[in-house]
Amino acid sequence: MKLREPLSTSSQKIIIPDNELVGVKKSEEKEEIKLPKPTGWRLLVLPFKMKEKTKGGIVLAETTLERQQVASQVGLVMAMGPDCYKDKERYPDGPWCKVNGWVMFARYAGSRIKIDGGEMRLLNDDEVLATIDSPEDILHEF
Repeated sequence: MKLREPLSTSSQKIIIPDNELVGVKKSEEKEEIKLPKPTGWRLLVLPFKMKEKTKGGIVLAETTLERQQVASQVGLVMAMGPDCYKDKERYPDGPWCKVNGWVMFARYAGSRIKIDGGEMRLLNDDEVLATIDSPEDILHEF
């Protein structure tokens, strides 16, 4: 283990190992841990990103794919807040969706969160319009 000497104006020298930074989590952790955890009645949804190549063989530009993802109406539920669908008066039959399920929502619903590789949405539990089996079943246009 290689050690480095931090810059310091005091006479004490503190030696910190190179591979361990105080207060920083290691990057080997799963990506799911890095995602924000929704609070209250919110859901964290990853909008569907269409294929880079059309059925006819046309390769779509990255900007087209990004625009389509922003305007997407379909997404994968990544996480649910602790109060999602807990109101028995509003949801007498229980939750409308679950984690790892595909949902449909209004085109520009929710708050957008930029992540590496695209963006995610934080939706309220009542913004889910429908559940679907596969995002491929929906025609994606923007």
